[in-house]
Amino acid sequence: MSAPRFTTLGCRLNAYESAAMRELAEAAGLKDVQVVNTCAVTAEAVRKARKEIRRLKRERPDAPIIVTGCAAQTEPETFAAMPEVTRVVGNHEKMQPGTWQSLAPDMIGETEKVIVNDIMSVTETAGHMIDGFGARSRAYVQVQNGCDHRCTFCIIPFGRGNSRSVPAGVVVEQIKRLVDAGFGEVVLTGVDLTSWGADLPASPRFGDLVMRILKLVPDLPRLRISSIDSIEADENLMQAIATEARLMPHLHLSLQHGDDLILKRMKRRHLRDDAIRFTEEALKLRPDMTFGADIIAGFPTETEAQFENSLRLVDDCQLTWLHVFPYSPRQGTPAARMPQVDGAAIKSRAARLRAAGARRVEAHLAAQTGRDHSVLMETPQMGRTEQFAEVRLDTPQPEGAIISARVTGHDDTALTAQAA
Repeated sequence: MSAPRFTTLGCRLNAYESAAMRELAEAAGLKDVQVVNTCAVTAEAVRKARKEIRRLKRERPDAPIIVTGCAAQTEPETFAAMPEVTRVVGNHEKMQPGTWQSLAPDMIGETEKVIVNDIMSVTETAGHMIDGFGARSRAYVQVQNGCDHRCTFCIIPFGRGNSRSVPAGVVVEQIKRLVDAGFGEVVLTGVDLTSWGADLPASPRFGDLVMRILKLVPDLPRLRISSIDSIEADENLMQAIATEARLMPHLHLSLQHGDDLILKRMKRRHLRDDAIRFTEEALKLRPDMTFGADIIAGFPTETEAQFENSLRLVDDCQLTWLHVFPYSPRQGTPAARMPQVDGAAIKSRAARLRAAGARRVEAHLAAQTGRDHSVLMETPQMGRTEQFAEVRLDTPQPEGAIISARVTGHDDTALTAQAA
C-alpha cells in the first residue's frame, strides 16, 4: 500500500492546493490512489489533462484516479465520461476534509462519481494551513482565491468562483509559523491578488496586507508577491515597494497585451499607457525592480500592427521574465466566438515574443556581472537573487540559507557567482 500520488498541472496555486490535498488525503487514510489536479486555462490544458490521465492508468491500472482542479470544475462531464476516472471532485470540495474521508473507505462504494457543486455559491476561502511545499527555502501562502472579473478569453472565474480573501490575521499567523519552521522566503499567491480584501470588513487593500505582514513578522527575511494586476496597485503597495527592503524587487504583471483596442476586446481594465506608467513609477521607487508579465499572442482580431504594440511593450515596460501564451480558443468564453487569427501567425508571433523576452533576460543577466546579491539557496549549489534570477554557486552552500554572493558571469538562463 502506497501513499496518494499527485500530478499537478497549471499554476502555482494548484501546486499549493495539491500540497494541502495531500495532507487531507493522508489524514483520511487514502492509499494507492492517483490524484490529478487539472488546469482549465486553455483547451490545450484540458487535452493535456486527459492525456495524462490515460498515461497514469496505463502505468498503474489498479490504482483509482481522482480528477480535480479547474478543468474538473468547469467540465466535470468530460472527465466523468472517461473510463479511467474513478471520481471527479470540484475545486471547493477538494479542500474539504469530508470529501477525502468519504473517498477513503471505498473508492467505488456509494459515493457519487461527480462531486462538483456550484463554485459561485462559495463565499469564503479557508486558507488551508500547510507548512510550505517544494524547496525548503521558500513557502507559498494562499491569501485569495477566485476572480470577480470577466476577461473575454478566460474561463478561470468559472473554475475558481468569485473573489474571496483569507483574513489578514490568519495569513500573518501562518507566515509566523513558516518563519519559525525555518523558511527564508514567503510568496503570497492567489488568482487575483490585488482584489484581496474587497470582501472583508472595512475592505482593506492588498498593500495593507503586505505592510501588515512586514510589520507583524519582523523575522521574515524575504516577502515575495507572485502576480498582480498593476491597475489595482494601491498606495500602500507602492509605499512598500519604495520603503521595504524585505519585499523582493520582482513583480509579475498580468498585462496580456500591448494594444488598446485588443485590451478592450479582452475586457481588461487597463490601457497600454497605464502599464508603462506603472512600471516607470515602480522603477523610480525601486530602481532594482524587475518585471515579469503574461502576454497573449494571436488574440482574436489581432493584426500585425496590434501585435507589434505587444512586442514593443517588452521594451517600453522593461519586462524581463515573459510568460507567452499562444492564444487558443476556450469553449464557453466570448473570445472563442470572435474572428480567429491564423494558427501559423499565432505560432510565429509567440516565437517573436519569446525571442524578445530572451534578449531581455540576457541583458539583465549580463548587467549583474560584478554585482553583489543576496541569494536564497534552493539547493546546495543553486539559488535565486532578490529579482528571482537563478544563480549557480561555485561552492556548496546550506540549503535554505540566504548568502551574499558576487556574480562572476552568466549563461543563457542563469548567473554564476562566488559566495562572499
